[in-house]
Amino acid sequence: MPTRDLEASGECWIVFYGPRLQYRSHACFDHGLVDNLASKLHGVVHHFIEDEMNRADLKEALTDANVQAMLRVIRAGEGTSDEDGYRRMFTGPLFDSFAAHPNIVHASGSLKSTAAGAYQFLHSTWAELVHQYGFQDFSPPCQDEGAVALIFRRHALDDVKAGDLDTAIAKCNREWASLPGSPYGQPVRTLAQATQVFTEHGGVLA
Repeated sequence: MPTRDLEASGECWIVFYGPRLQYRSHACFDHGLVDNLASKLHGVVHHFIEDEMNRADLKEALTDANVQAMLRVIRAGEGTSDEDGYRRMFTGPLFDSFAAHPNIVHASGSLKSTAAGAYQFLHSTWAELVHQYGFQDFSPPCQDEGAVALIFRRHALDDVKAGDLDTAIAKCNREWASLPGSPYGQPVRTLAQATQVFTEHGGVLA
């Protein structure tokens, strides 16, 4: 995920994730400054750092039936819906240990990737999540929490919980290239397929 670090007033760092500005320090909390930067960068300030999820929040989100169903939608698209999905790397090989992200590059034609696990985390993405949430390993529970964190990062968690699958997918299809409408040119699931998986796994549409 592209990031840009901006130093503001010599007191705090602000990180720009696509359409989001996010505080990295509490040293400075100038809402006017953030609004001004958001306008200049054509972004919208959705969350400040105090609104970010913690591990307890991630675990709580996983108790929601619609969140679980959305995770199954993602796994179906990523080709990891089977028992070995949490151990699958890009192109299909399985890794042996959940101690850490395997960080092994696999290639398919001109595509090369470190994607691994049920949600095909790139090593760089997983490293960001470990830094933010302190995941102790790459076990299935941590992978599930990491996926929820990415859904939240895309501002789609409330949509998922509300059963607004179309909106949630539209927000997440730049995170997972297999979701309907993804712009990356890779094979994608149809919205009908995603909806079927969602409802089959207990999801309730709005």
